[in-house]
Amino acid sequence: MKKISVTVWNESEGALGPYEAGIHSEIRDFLSATGNFNVRTAILQQPEHGLTEEVLDNTDVLIYWGHLYHESVEDAIVERIRQKVLKGMGLIVLHSAHASKIFSRLLGTETANLRWREADELERVWNIMPFHPITNGIPEYFDIPKSEMYGEHFQIPAPDELLFISWYEGGEVFRSGCTFFRGGGKIFFFSPGHETFPIYRMPEIQKIIINGVNWAAPTQRPDIFSGNAPEFITRKE
Repeated sequence: MKKISVTVWNESEGALGPYEAGIHSEIRDFLSATGNFNVRTAILQQPEHGLTEEVLDNTDVLIYWGHLYHESVEDAIVERIRQKVLKGMGLIVLHSAHASKIFSRLLGTETANLRWREADELERVWNIMPFHPITNGIPEYFDIPKSEMYGEHFQIPAPDELLFISWYEGGEVFRSGCTFFRGGGKIFFFSPGHETFPIYRMPEIQKIIINGVNWAAPTQRPDIFSGNAPEFITRKE
């Protein structure tokens, strides 16, 4: 069985919070441990941000984590990613990458703003679509002991599928797991993952991202014809 090729992108190679080798390395390691994926990493500071044509041509699913340097991502690279998604590459947008150029452009919004607060609050993540492939093996809900609050209104178009809703100690709720379909590509946004906390080491979070990669990977489909079409059916008198 062919392994899914995954590229994990991060805006920085340095340590963030508990992630001494960077969040991209943390995600790479737990994906690689499954034995089901070929995983590479890429960062903002590399030529072409590490997302060359060759890299993306050999990527089934791109995992994208960004926070402070969204505007530093070159527009040409953003458009390159967008075109790859439209042609079938999967995209997983994590945490504060909601504010990334690529997420807004694929969704057709100027921004994807939300309410936020760094208060070390408990986050309860509710699984509201338990029969979806991404939620497979995830309980009815699970708790993240300390998390950054993300709250509504989340300025995105209505998701094609809403999988998770989060509740916070401060009373806010948030659409924390959403999917979108754009062209031939599948997009999964998942919000838990603030860099201050070891959220990506939680088994439920890892399981959701692993499921997300399997779901977002391209599926084989027939060629779709566009343009002036011949008449396929001979009319009978």
